[in-house]
This record gives sequence, C-alpha cells and structure tokens, in this order.
Amino acid sequence: MTLELPLVVGVDGSDGSVMAVDWAVDEAARYGLPLRLVYASLWERYEGITPSVTLERPSEQVMADHIVASAAERALRRNPEVKVTTEVLPADAAEALLHEGNNATALVTGSRGRSELKGLLLGSVGLAVAARAYCPVIVVRGDKAGVAGSHDRILLGAGDPTNSEAAARFAFREAEVRRCTLDVVRAWRCPARETADAAALTEAPAQYHEEQARTQLDELLRDAVADHPDVRVSRTTMEGPARKVLLHRSAAADLVIIGARRRHGHFGLQLGRVSHTLLHHAYCPVAVVPQLA
Repeated sequence: MTLELPLVVGVDGSDGSVMAVDWAVDEAARYGLPLRLVYASLWERYEGITPSVTLERPSEQVMADHIVASAAERALRRNPEVKVTTEVLPADAAEALLHEGNNATALVTGSRGRSELKGLLLGSVGLAVAARAYCPVIVVRGDKAGVAGSHDRILLGAGDPTNSEAAARFAFREAEVRRCTLDVVRAWRCPARETADAAALTEAPAQYHEEQARTQLDELLRDAVADHPDVRVSRTTMEGPARKVLLHRSAAADLVIIGARRRHGHFGLQLGRVSHTLLHHAYCPVAVVPQLA
C-alpha cells in the first residue's frame, strides 16, 4: 500500500455501507492511514442549474449531509485515532469512486448499495469499481466471522505470475500487518485431452500439471517471501476450478485477494470468472488488486 494516500470508502447509508465503514476504520488503523468517506449523487449537479425558489435546503442535500455525517461519527466512535474527512460529490457514484481511486491507497465499498434490488448479490457500483479501478478495491461482504476478521488467515488466489505480482505484494503486506498466516492457493486443471507436447513430457499428466502449478507458485512468491521473511506462508496447489477452490477456502479467511489485469485505454469491465464468483459469493471481504499492463 502507498501509505501517504487515504483509504477511500463509498458511503450511501445502506447496511453494506455501514459494514464497509467499520472494516475500513480497522484497516486504516492498521496502516496509520487517513480515512476519506465519499457520498456521490447526481442530484447536486442538477440542483445547481435549477433556479431555487426557497431558502430551504433540498431534501437530497439534507440526506447526503446526514449520510456522511453519520458515517464519520460511526468511524470516530470505532476508533477516535483515525483521521476522518468527508465529501459529497455531484457525480455518478461509480465514476466518482473511480476518480477518487486515482489518489487513494485503496477503495472500499459495501456489497450492495441502498438503492440496489435485494436480489442482487453485488451492486452495480461495487462491480463497476472493482472491474475498472487502477488501485486495489475491497468489497466488504461475507459472513460475520469473515467480516470481523476472526480467522487469523489471509487467502491469496495465485494466478499467472504476470497477472498476480501486485496481488502477491498486497497479500504479504496484509498478512504482515495483521500478523496472521498467508494461505496461498494455486488451482490447476488436467485437461481431458493432453497435447502431444505434454504427453511426451510425462506419462502422468496430472503430476505434470501439478508440478507446473508448483513452479509458477514458487516464481510468483519468490520476491515477496524475500521481502517479508517473517510472514507465515502456507502454499497449496489443488486440482479443480480456481473459482470453486477459492470460494470454498474463503470460508476460513478474513480477506481473499486476487489479481486483475488492467489495460490502459480499455474502459469495459475487466474481471474474469474467478473474480465474479468471489465478488458475488465469497464468505469474507474480497480485494481485487490490479496488475497494470
């Protein structure tokens, strides 16, 4: 993490937002970071171009001010030593948070906003921010134990070394500051039909793919292990779809961390199947850490 930049939290008064504030306060305290609480709405933009016929503040402004003030009060009650600032922005919520992420250590959101349908597993704002931000994004979701951080374990989904280096560094710093175990998992699959090259290399295809996974895992962790020698690391290679393997193991984690490749100039959603599964179903908060191309 870039320690001089704030931890930015999107707030909107929802239950998910309240969980995100609590989680972010604890995270800011661990790193000695300031906390910036942001509420974004388009009403201010429209209000500014509409002639006012009354001296009373618009109900939308009253609500926005109440939301950020309540969030700030909650944050200060949870930890008075964390420096808290607030901002109400006249912008689309997702676009505002993406802009804030340009000057943030990380962005934190709840799993579903105040205006989202209850049937949605992850709100549109959280999904857009996780898919497009150029800084780490943490979506606070999961069961009570996972959100509370009572497992004493961080989970890193180890992808391809070219896409996961930033995620690995992030995971080691988290485990170090929390003084907990880092559970690193690399999932692998044995294709039903082996290529001629792979078959020529070994008569045991499963063993071949598992060894490849171990080699890639060692390559990914080499520098991070050297930089954080005190972190307890558990390495696992496991056969199966990565999304299912990580989802299952997230039940025993306080945070699951995955990498996401970002391409400059590409503005669409940039998340794969593993990211989507965890963001919608994980049993603990999910950190998506971009690897810039």
